[in-house]
Amino acid sequence: MENKKVAPLAEVNEILLARQEEQELTAEQKLALEHCEKFSKLEHKKAKKLMKELGELEFVTESSAVKLTDVMPTHPDDVRVIFAKERANLEKKDVEKILSVVGKYL
Repeated sequence: MENKKVAPLAEVNEILLARQEEQELTAEQKLALEHCEKFSKLEHKKAKKLMKELGELEFVTESSAVKLTDVMPTHPDDVRVIFAKERANLEKKDVEKILSVVGKYL
């Protein structure tokens, strides 16, 4: 079984750009690169810093940090939607903490 890792769009973009320099990308990789370039809201270094800060909040999992980094929510409802699948019951102060961390990178 392969070892899989979740990564924000900014990191995927960097990986695909590096791979593009080494060899030609497959059609799927080209589509993924195009998607990353369109929808990634941060550069790789900032995305990594944001992920680290979000990870320091005890109620944010790695996969949630990736989603938050990709979406960059500005409204409490956006944060709640991201956490809906995890069935996490976030309190208002937790949502505000997340929005304040994300807000530093907007």
